[in-house]
Amino acid sequence: MMLNLIDKIGDWNPQLLREFKGRLKFFNVAIAVATSLLLQLVAFLYQLREFPDDRYSLTATYCNLRQVYEHLQNQVFQQSDQSRISDLNNFLSNNFCPQNEIDWQSWWRDHWEYIFLSLSVIFVFTLLVAGTYLLINDLAKEETRGTLNFIRLSPQSETSILTGKLLGVPSLIYLIVLVTLPLHLWAGLSAQIAFSYILSYYAILAASCIFFYSAALLFSLVSRWFSGFQPWLGSGAVFLFLFTTMVMASSYSNSFNNSTAWLRLFNPWDTTNYLFPNLFHLSDGSTMKNLQFFYLPLGTSVVNVVGFQLLNFGLCSYGILQAIKRCFRNPQALIISKKQSYLLVAFYQLMMWGFTLQMGNANKNLNEQVGENLILLALYNLVLILSLIAVLSPHRQDVQDWARYRHQGISSHKNIWQDLIWVEKSPALVAIAINLTIITIPWLVWISLTSVFDANDSQTWLSSDMNKFKVLLAIALSISLMMIYATIAQLILLLKTPKRSFWAMGTLGAAMFLPPMILEFIGISSWKYPTVWLFSTFPWAAIEYSGATTIFMALLAELSILALLNFQLRRQVRLAGESATKALLAGR
Repeated sequence: MMLNLIDKIGDWNPQLLREFKGRLKFFNVAIAVATSLLLQLVAFLYQLREFPDDRYSLTATYCNLRQVYEHLQNQVFQQSDQSRISDLNNFLSNNFCPQNEIDWQSWWRDHWEYIFLSLSVIFVFTLLVAGTYLLINDLAKEETRGTLNFIRLSPQSETSILTGKLLGVPSLIYLIVLVTLPLHLWAGLSAQIAFSYILSYYAILAASCIFFYSAALLFSLVSRWFSGFQPWLGSGAVFLFLFTTMVMASSYSNSFNNSTAWLRLFNPWDTTNYLFPNLFHLSDGSTMKNLQFFYLPLGTSVVNVVGFQLLNFGLCSYGILQAIKRCFRNPQALIISKKQSYLLVAFYQLMMWGFTLQMGNANKNLNEQVGENLILLALYNLVLILSLIAVLSPHRQDVQDWARYRHQGISSHKNIWQDLIWVEKSPALVAIAINLTIITIPWLVWISLTSVFDANDSQTWLSSDMNKFKVLLAIALSISLMMIYATIAQLILLLKTPKRSFWAMGTLGAAMFLPPMILEFIGISSWKYPTVWLFSTFPWAAIEYSGATTIFMALLAELSILALLNFQLRRQVRLAGESATKALLAGR
């Protein structure tokens, strides 16, 4: 029977069979099972440390006489009679709760709940941190030994290979959890936790594993220069993320009424605390109950919260798996295509703005809600655009191939604009411009709607038409600045010098952060010299102190610089597309 099962696994997924044969050996399985049983024993015995014995206090939690003696204590303390207080304390220290007055049912229910919650926390850290380490370490070893190239050349599909890796590499971790699962389920049911809530926790945990494991595989494929440090870096980042978000989830002051709520959905703690309010012992329960998405009350229903988080994990995991498929066969390929970047940016804006538009506890208008999240939204989009510039910008050889094929009339698109929009080897300037347009659309909608919400509010900074015009100019200024950075990066990647990527990142980093740092260091503040700051990476700091004419002139100056850079880029692409014979005859 076992041989038939092994044959079926091999027929269904040869990569999974390869991983099982390498890991599920008798000694490894015995260690995993023993570890799981030891973990269960420790969790059970640790919770028994407060077992009510013969010396259980009369004022302890589970003594049925507690309320009587607590009431008596309060009366004695109010009278401030030191002799009576001393007599009462002596009585309580020498007399204990009778065994028949202990609420054993409540004690065992809480005991099982503690075991259930403890194992729930252990499951999250074990599966996500240890599983991430094993996956990254496995691919790093495959790359070092050279066996990864053989896997790439196998006739199996990418989906089959990746499924085998995801299911096979952390198989011993799965075994530890599976052996512990009966106790975990029994503890939850004994603690009178709804079975549907327990299944919801399992579903979220499984979705979290798929997301983090997929991200681990992608990280391992695109970060080969870290060598043997990859597993520690990846698993350490996951551990830090889980620990930080657990602290946030256990805080009394945490809030979901801002755009960071989407990022917090990538950790399982908040939803776990929503399902099991005693997880972090918060008296007011989880603030996730107030969660909204475009004013839709998600937090009012467990089905909405769990369903939305599963949908978020599913969509993000699918996107990561598509990126892995692109990089797996060809390590030099771009992580995402231009078409996928448009979908990514649109999805990013949908999620960020959806969690920005929440009513919160105070019924704030649209302008106030966006104003509170203005810095966060700008920062998120800045990181997104810079990441897309790094990912989408092709190197010299790719641009040379594209330009030469177009020159020879082999391109699949007759219109050059179609090439610039869709073809991966073409320069990324048009794709970056389209992504910036997608980012800008929600801002324009917000500016147009503020006239409705703030028509009677003279104190708001967007209440006047002139201020709105200045904001529109500032948005255009930011777009032109990002396009200048994208053009500079593409020009550097077209050079023949080695390590062009590092030169591009260093140049953009210096262009973005050095000017503001230097201006602040020499005392040129944005409110004193706003014109200078309009040409920096953070022109928004000077918008309030600049006139519309000044902003418009700064925009014209940046557009002129952008036009000159694109003229040089076009020239470089045209030269790269010439044949070697033509370049030799022309003396180049």
